[in-house]
Amino acid sequence: MTQSHITQNRVTISAEGLSVTRNEKKTLDIPSIQVLRDEVLVIIGPNGSGKTTLVLCLALLMKPDAGKIEYKGEAVKDDHQILQIRRQMAVVFQESLLLNTSVWNNVIMGLGFRSVKKEEAKARAQRWLERFGVAHLAHRQAKTLSGGEAKRVSLARAFALEPEVLFLDEPFEGLDSPTRQALTSDFESVLRETKISTVMVTHDRNEALILADRVAVLINGQLRQIGKPNDIFNYPLDEEVAGFVEIGNILNGDIRQQINGMAVVSIGSNQIEAVSPIPAGARVTACLRFEDITLSLPDGFDNTTSARNRLKGVITRVVPLAAQVRVTVDSGFQLTALITRRSYEEMGLVEGKEVSAAFKASVIHLIPHK
Repeated sequence: MTQSHITQNRVTISAEGLSVTRNEKKTLDIPSIQVLRDEVLVIIGPNGSGKTTLVLCLALLMKPDAGKIEYKGEAVKDDHQILQIRRQMAVVFQESLLLNTSVWNNVIMGLGFRSVKKEEAKARAQRWLERFGVAHLAHRQAKTLSGGEAKRVSLARAFALEPEVLFLDEPFEGLDSPTRQALTSDFESVLRETKISTVMVTHDRNEALILADRVAVLINGQLRQIGKPNDIFNYPLDEEVAGFVEIGNILNGDIRQQINGMAVVSIGSNQIEAVSPIPAGARVTACLRFEDITLSLPDGFDNTTSARNRLKGVITRVVPLAAQVRVTVDSGFQLTALITRRSYEEMGLVEGKEVSAAFKASVIHLIPHK
């Protein structure tokens, strides 16, 4: 869903003409962005792209140099209004920022500040500590917690506030892989249960795919693409987005022919066919996932395959990756495939060996150059 197709009654937070300048450099320049009711919007982008600045502005913790922010259709103007709206929000930062007191006090203290009655506050604190699996740590001092435990307490504290909007800035950063995966899984189920409008910054592609209803790509302070995860990771709008989301092979070429929706693209000293309406003469970037390429030995090539693209080449590089192997082939241009270790071993692939690479015309995403 593009932003232009969003109806106003679905919008929780909207920003227009958002701009932030630091040291005479514009660090944020967003013409328009919206956070929808009940959605999880995940913001991704390279380091220094303005992700944290955007979250701080949307959470009303930083005043932009220019722009208008609306909450539920009403423009945010004075400090009193900002304070009232902030009480409908919760923010979880990369650092847990727990107070030097017990886990229980960390969770219940914010409820007192928001005038939640004592019994209700106790019930909420207990419920969310249990939900995130840290109720047994209630009387522990926060400074003695492990990284994973501290993150769970931070999330319990945020959800206990029962916010209308939740902001998270790389909340799982610094955790080991098993801990991060377990916490992401728990967090995902809580988000689906509560349906809290959520804005989250992450560097982790898998987290974006698991958690997001929509993904926003921020590069150099600009919103380069926003949409469903499948669109972002499979159909990037430009080469920079394609590179950041690690779509796979990124190849530049020219369309030599256009025949009924089938583009013949010249890349290096070879040609490939791609399903695309882009006309002949256009300069394009071709995106092709590593896993969409099949390798075989030249004498064992499967002629029954429906792949329109079949290229012979020589292996120039092999990179083992646990259960898979990344193989780069020179086919008139460098083409990288991701295959199973079993296939790699059965074919006896090594650098310098000749192979055939096959892939369908439908798996290629072409991006026209401006």
